[in-house]
Amino acid sequence: MSRGGRDKTEDGPERRCIATGEVGDPALMIRFVVGPEGQAVPDVRNKLPGRGIWVSATKDALETAIKKKAFSRSAKEQVSIPDDLFEQVDKMLARRLVDLISMARKAGQAVTGYEKVKGLLETEQARLLIQASDGSERGKSRLRSPEGKDVFIGCLTAQELGLAFGRESVIHGALTAGGLSKQVKAEGIRLKGVRGMIGGKKSRPKGKDDA
Repeated sequence: MSRGGRDKTEDGPERRCIATGEVGDPALMIRFVVGPEGQAVPDVRNKLPGRGIWVSATKDALETAIKKKAFSRSAKEQVSIPDDLFEQVDKMLARRLVDLISMARKAGQAVTGYEKVKGLLETEQARLLIQASDGSERGKSRLRSPEGKDVFIGCLTAQELGLAFGRESVIHGALTAGGLSKQVKAEGIRLKGVRGMIGGKKSRPKGKDDA
């Protein structure tokens, strides 16, 4: 590693989670670095200098890493854990997902509104279905996710989703094929995991995987 630079070993395609020991796709994990005061700092965009410490993007993995003092073992130095670490990670991931959906909207790759979303789904133009976690379950159940894996994002609130579309609140949204859909899907998976929604009650029709 160059002084003050990124760890050269991070150029590879996979990372090992300090909590589970499992190797996985870094796009579905959370990178941390040790800050100037020896604290764990979330780096959800993977841009901060320093040696990366990787944790699977799930609530359980983060809790395990903290409980077992895995940050200090990985860094080989004492690493302090901020009391609001979970809140920091949640806020950063939610902001990242909202920003990406907003970019997709501005690029003409995202729509909102029940009828518009329904139209994209019926014509098989939709690649991702996005619905607010606090929206009416009855209303949301009227729309069926596109075919595929991890094509439903249900971890944002109506207010958070509204920020992405420049409105006060939004319940239904969809993304068409485009360069941002892959990133939006990955961020949806990360936020879902951190918010503890994996294996929860957010399953979609026909056994679709949630995000």
